[in-house]
Amino acid sequence: MDPKWNEDQPIYRQLRDRVVAMILEEVLVEGDALPSVRNVAAEYRLNPLTVLKGYQELVDEELVEKKRGRGMFVNEGARVKLLKAERERFLEKEWPEVIATIERLNLDAADLLQQADKIKTSKDSGGEND
Repeated sequence: MDPKWNEDQPIYRQLRDRVVAMILEEVLVEGDALPSVRNVAAEYRLNPLTVLKGYQELVDEELVEKKRGRGMFVNEGARVKLLKAERERFLEKEWPEVIATIERLNLDAADLLQQADKIKTSKDSGGEND
């Protein structure tokens, strides 16, 4: 996890979002244990209650489960659930803005696809995109 915190959002929420990203990127998979509250608090110099609050949001969303005395673990189906929610959010909130920008700049679909291929090829080859 990245130790840099953004002042625009509560730290517990940023922590929750980082765990979500780790699940989406398959850094954490079903059945994996989350880093302990104590370890995260010590490593990032956070109040353990802040870490616990972020983790509790994940429990409330049924993405992770608490196992008493053992820690917190990624639930079965957590990634699928997150992907569905993230796709819906993207299509409802971000995609309309992207389309508006494409129309405003009078961009062509073929040019956009060609640029997307360049970026993908650059990432696949380990290069930096310009």
